[in-house]
Amino acid sequence: MNKQFVAFLFAAAAAAAAAAAAGVRAEDHSDQLAFRPDTLVLSRSVYEGTASLLVPGVTVLPPGCVAGTVNVPLIAGGTVPVAVTCSTPIADGTFPGVFNNSAADGHFGITSPIFLDNLTADGHLIGTLPIPTNEIVTSFSSKSELAVNRSVDGKSITFMGYRGAPGFPTAVNVFDVSNANSPGVIDPTNAAVGQYYRSVAEVDSRGHLRITEGNAYSGDNGRAAIKGHGLYYTVGNDNSGNLSKKQTTTTIVGEELVRSTGAELLVPGQAPPVPPNINKIGDFEINQVIEPSTGLPYALDKAGKDNNFRGMTIFKDTLYVTKGSGGNGINTVYQVGSAGVLPAGDTAALAALPITILPGFPHTLASGVSSTGAATPVAYPFGIWFANPKTLYVCDEGDGTLVSPPVNGNVADATSLATAGVQKWTLVNGAWQMDYVLQNGLNIGVPYTIANYPADLSPATGGCRNITGHVGQDGIVTLYAVTSTISASGDQGADPNLLVKVTDRLDATTPAKSSGKDSLGHFVTIRAARAGEVFRGVAFAPADDGED
Repeated sequence: MNKQFVAFLFAAAAAAAAAAAAGVRAEDHSDQLAFRPDTLVLSRSVYEGTASLLVPGVTVLPPGCVAGTVNVPLIAGGTVPVAVTCSTPIADGTFPGVFNNSAADGHFGITSPIFLDNLTADGHLIGTLPIPTNEIVTSFSSKSELAVNRSVDGKSITFMGYRGAPGFPTAVNVFDVSNANSPGVIDPTNAAVGQYYRSVAEVDSRGHLRITEGNAYSGDNGRAAIKGHGLYYTVGNDNSGNLSKKQTTTTIVGEELVRSTGAELLVPGQAPPVPPNINKIGDFEINQVIEPSTGLPYALDKAGKDNNFRGMTIFKDTLYVTKGSGGNGINTVYQVGSAGVLPAGDTAALAALPITILPGFPHTLASGVSSTGAATPVAYPFGIWFANPKTLYVCDEGDGTLVSPPVNGNVADATSLATAGVQKWTLVNGAWQMDYVLQNGLNIGVPYTIANYPADLSPATGGCRNITGHVGQDGIVTLYAVTSTISASGDQGADPNLLVKVTDRLDATTPAKSSGKDSLGHFVTIRAARAGEVFRGVAFAPADDGED
């Protein structure tokens, strides 16, 4: 490690110790499940709401919302008026129709419990660690939440969730928490007036749970966290209030939001950082990129929105993130900071670090339209996993577009059928190239039935989200992925999805010719969610003898 990094670790340790002395909450559930070595951990959630949760046309959404005009302080002095609107539900709390309310309330979501399933390599259940709902919860049906990642030293796994500030309950069946403010970054234009920390939960091999609260991602969600060399690296998005593009750079709260999104660093056990000390790592803006069709830099987007990251990994002490959703920015794979050096330092040093697109990965806009109005391709990368320094597997979740009526029984569009699934990329002469897409057996676009679930909402696999894998001594790569869906439901994030497994030859540059269920390149489903249940992340179980 370099001297700066060592010095930062000492400072971080001191901060954590001070926070612990000040009473920062961390829980030790030593009587819980111990994970078995060389097994999988699947994160999932279950909807626990009932019809009576919501009264159509009556219940105010988001909770506590007050319609009107707020005056937001400007950096230059004075204020600017911004309108805030509220809504009422169009459906009661019955699953799955409850998520039709997202059409009326753009903030809509309902908190739900978190479960960590310990599984064999073939998906058989060994045991389940239920995470106490008075400690941390997730939001149903936020599909980008609850990724699980094994730490660099292999000794723990981490995920992100929500904990209420004083006066705001940490519990199931609370509305619109995923779009509420964080306690340290209050956006007065946000109709979701709740206050919830975006917190990192760390679980070791014996099921001990430790939670560290953070103030990043106000107004939206924290998606993933990884622990590396004693620090948490996180990704997420913020700014779901009513600030305009101009107001994000001219108001005090807008500036705070721009500085507390994207890739962040959090010290385990520290008190929740507040502005200006929320540690954002770098800042990507699309004007850093030359538009292929014009040869000129792209025009600036709404500040902060180009950092709407959701997937992440650490490989060879390098931090990588993905963007694959939202209409701003570029959906692609990024490197954060320098190769071989995990980000560290004070707030100013972290902010100055570069974020760059990996050579060879897409450079076209997430909007699918160039500055000249021409249609351009859009990628939807989510989870990523390196098999070695020159082989990267990327989960592409597809665009989620439902084709109706189906074409020969298939509801996926041409984009999903062409590129969704597990993409294999290899590094050739300094640039990454996509060799092929693993899709066989994934049955993209083919609806599947679920017991006790409306037949007209039967989902189809749309691609995949989070991913992990390992390379055998024989050069065979085994990959595990959580699927995305395509359906007619009000929110596809609520669809029951699948945990799948596929194998590939590490040295292959063309896909294997699949000849059966257990053959190379053929996906098999090893676990299927039930009605009211969703799978979110997958990782290998932590082990005490993990190596950094």
